Amino acid sequence: MGRFDGKVAIVTGAAQGIGEAYARALAAEGASVVVADVSERGATIAGEIKGLYARTDVSDPESVTAMAAAAVETYGGIDYLVNNAAIFGAMKLDFLFTVDWDYYKKFMAVNMDGALLCARACHAAMAERGGGAIVNQSSTAAWQYSGFYGLAKVGVNGITQQLAHELGSLGIRVNAIAPGPIDTEANRAVVPPGMSQKIVRDKMAIKRMGTPADLVGLCLFLLSDEASWITGQIFNVDGGEVFRS
Repeated sequence: MGRFDGKVAIVTGAAQGIGEAYARALAAEGASVVVADVSERGATIAGEIKGLYARTDVSDPESVTAMAAAAVETYGGIDYLVNNAAIFGAMKLDFLFTVDWDYYKKFMAVNMDGALLCARACHAAMAERGGGAIVNQSSTAAWQYSGFYGLAKVGVNGITQQLAHELGSLGIRVNAIAPGPIDTEANRAVVPPGMSQKIVRDKMAIKRMGTPADLVGLCLFLLSDEASWITGQIFNVDGGEVFRS
């Protein structure tokens, strides 16, 4: 018996990295998982976990609506939503006052607005099942100088807290996980090795990079009934990188 037997979970950005880890863990605990991603590798992951692949651009309302509809048509409803999709590994590094405006708008549409669009598309089906839970992917970048990536995560935190109040009466809880530096292919593509080593040496209480496995336990807990009185919270999982009062 799995903790999530009979439950339906959508995980965006689940074709690799942290999202893939979330999808695999949910499937291992008995959930029917929708692997939502723009990458066709999502189909491979879905096949391996006996889930459903839904090609999804989280910045496109029609694509997100189709994702939710596919989950309901295939599995009968939606219980959980994990908003993990983001532009990161191929992220351009630039300043707010010089970044190309069209790129900035697309970046924010995926990394911030995507969480809101997915919640809008899924919440009615979740309410029909008696409620559920949403976990948004934030970042410790929200509390540090991190350009428009950090700005997007500040927005995710605000969306998390606002939706927690707007959806609470429907029995839907909304929380966020803010990872610190996680050793993924995407992180290695955007952060020079020397910088990662410096962050670990100078900022981390636990002197190592995190892994997707370090995040899975909290994600599953926040989705589960064990967290039934927890909502509107942003949880750092960062090896002690950031301390907030």
